[in-house]
Amino acid sequence: MEDNLDIAEPQADAPVPPIPPFRLTRTIVLVGLMGAGKSSIGKRLAQRLHVPFVDADAEIEQAAGCTIEEIFERHGEAAFRDGERRVIARLLAESEPHVLATGGGAFMDPETRARVKALALSIWLRADVDVLLRRVKKRNNRPLLKKGDPREILERLVAQRYPVYAEADLVVESLDGPHDQVVDAILALIAPDQITSDKEDHHG
Repeated sequence: MEDNLDIAEPQADAPVPPIPPFRLTRTIVLVGLMGAGKSSIGKRLAQRLHVPFVDADAEIEQAAGCTIEEIFERHGEAAFRDGERRVIARLLAESEPHVLATGGGAFMDPETRARVKALALSIWLRADVDVLLRRVKKRNNRPLLKKGDPREILERLVAQRYPVYAEADLVVESLDGPHDQVVDAILALIAPDQITSDKEDHHG
């Protein structure tokens, strides 16, 4: 990494022990564009599965000692992506399964994509531009949206990124409405393969 951006490697918080009757067998990585609901849905999903929730962007900010917007302004997107790659690699190397929300560009990195495929279950939260636009307008801390018209930028990102997001293991529609509905859809998809019953563990 470039010398002008020092990404430290802080110790992660101790994972929350799983609670019966179910236990997550692999980390779940949520991918998607800004506004797809990765953080809010991820928190609810982690609560339902009784595992820790980790926001990769928050971890990057903690490691760098400044906000993502400040990293973009001071060091550029390339430096941010390098730090993002290394932080996600560290998070995926942790032994305890958790729910990890990643930034919109993280899954575009081939190295990160390969690491996610090897170590985790990836879920693309897919949403159309209108839904994304309504959600991102609520916050003013999206560096990529400050370079022009937000709709045009989102449409361009959809064209660039959706074909790559499609490589995720599972796809769930992130629609307008209660996020718990999206969580229910995720649980219905992952339950047969990624969640084991403690009862099965004891008797299997």
